[in-house]
Amino acid sequence: MKPAEPVPPAGRADVRIVSASPDTARRVAEVLRRCFDSTEQRSYPAGREGGTRLHLTVDTTQPAEPARSWLTTSRSPAAEEERG
Repeated sequence: MKPAEPVPPAGRADVRIVSASPDTARRVAEVLRRCFDSTEQRSYPAGREGGTRLHLTVDTTQPAEPARSWLTTSRSPAAEEERG
């Protein structure tokens, strides 16, 4: 059994992007960086078949547009009640 990975701090999310093409993975990471502050991406081989795996951590506490408007409209009523 593999040990559990550490959980990022509140308001942050670890993102893993796996793609057959390094360029495709970088393009997806770029979109995320336009919406959220993030750490520098880390790149790894994705397996024997080739491909790329990118890891980055995004900060959802200070989202940029368009993520800000999406996050606001996608919150559940219970999440809004918790925020006060």
